[in-house]
Amino acid sequence: MTDGATRSPLHDEHVALGATLTSFAGWQMPLRYTSDLAEHTAVRTAAGLFDLSHMAEIVVTGPDAGAFLDRALVGHASAIRLLGAKYTMICAPDGGVIDDLVVYHLAPERYLVVANASNHDPVLAALQERAAGLDVVVDDQSAATALVAVQGPRALEIVLAAGIEPADDEVTALKYYACLPFTYAGRPALLARTGYTGEDGFEFYVAADDAPTLWRLLLEVGAPLGLVPAGLSARDSLRLEAGMPLYGNELDRTTTPHDAGLGRVVALGKTGADGLPVPFVGREALEARAAAEPTRVLVGLQGLGRRAARHGYPVLAGPDQVVGTVTSGAPSPTLGHPIAMAYVHPSVAAGGTQLDVDVRGRPEPVRVVALPFYRRPR
Repeated sequence: MTDGATRSPLHDEHVALGATLTSFAGWQMPLRYTSDLAEHTAVRTAAGLFDLSHMAEIVVTGPDAGAFLDRALVGHASAIRLLGAKYTMICAPDGGVIDDLVVYHLAPERYLVVANASNHDPVLAALQERAAGLDVVVDDQSAATALVAVQGPRALEIVLAAGIEPADDEVTALKYYACLPFTYAGRPALLARTGYTGEDGFEFYVAADDAPTLWRLLLEVGAPLGLVPAGLSARDSLRLEAGMPLYGNELDRTTTPHDAGLGRVVALGKTGADGLPVPFVGREALEARAAAEPTRVLVGLQGLGRRAARHGYPVLAGPDQVVGTVTSGAPSPTLGHPIAMAYVHPSVAAGGTQLDVDVRGRPEPVRVVALPFYRRPR
C-alpha cells in the first residue's frame, strides 16, 4: 500500500476477495478481482458490484441552499425535483471545469453534492468560499459515508432480492436520476438510480460502518444472478464505451463544459427569485464560449487496426500533421475493436473522417464516430 493512502470501509472485504489494490486519488482501491474482461462482461450481461466509497459526499442545508447552489454551480439546482438528481459541474470564473458532479435534492432545504475523489478538496473549498454571506451550511460527510453500486441489466433483480428498505414497488418505480431515503441498520441511508457504466444501476449511500454488511449481503443474493465484484479497471472501460467523461482526461481546468460537448448542463437561462439572471461563477466566460466557434471538438474514434490509442497520444490527419490529442482509449470488450475519445480540430470532427493516431511512433488508422460507442438495449 502507498504510505498515507486512505482505506475504504470495505478494504478488508477487498483483501478477502483477493483484489489487486491500487492507489487512486489518495485512496487504496480495488483495481480488479479476477480479470478486467470478466468483470466488464459481467456488468454488460448480468451485474457488477462496485466500491465507490472514495467519492466525496458534501451535504448542503439551509434556507438559501437552492439559491446558493444555483450561484455556485453551472446547473439549475433549485429546479431539481424533490428526490431528483442532476448531472452538473462546478466551474472557475474563467469557465474551466473544477469538477463534474451529481446533485441530489433530498429535502426542501437539503441537497447532496457528490464529487470525484480527486477533487474533494478543491470542490469543498470552492463551495465553502461561495457560501459566504448566505444562510447555508456546507457539511463534508465523505469520511462518514460509504458508497456501494450495483450496475448491470440484472441490477434491479439483485436490489430487490436483498430485501432492503424501501419497498419493492418503490425501488422498481424509481426513475433514472432519482433517489429514495431509507433506513439501513437503524441509520439514515439513500438509494439512488444513476450510474457510470451505461447500464441500469443503483447506488447505496450508507454509514461507513454499515458498508461491509451491505456488501456481503449484495454479493450473497447477487451471485446466483451473475453478480461479481468489479474494480476500477472495469469501471473505466465501461464508462469509455458509454462515452462518459473522466475528470483529468476529458475534463480539467483548461476545459469548459462546451468544449466537452456538455454545454447543455450550463443553465444560462436560470433566474433567481428576483427574476434576474443568476450570476453564477463562470457565467460571463461561459456565455462567451457558448457564442464562439469551437477551437476543438470532443469526438469518438473507432480503431480500424488492432492497437489501442491511449491518453495523450497525438491524432494525425497526415504525416506530422497533428490535429488533436487522445483523452481516453482502450480495447472495447463489448464491441471487439479499439475505441478512444479525443479532442480534435473542428475541420476533422465530422463523422466518418479517417484519421490516424500515433501509437508509439506508428500511425494506427481510426474513424471519427458519434458518442457514445455503446447504448444498452432497451
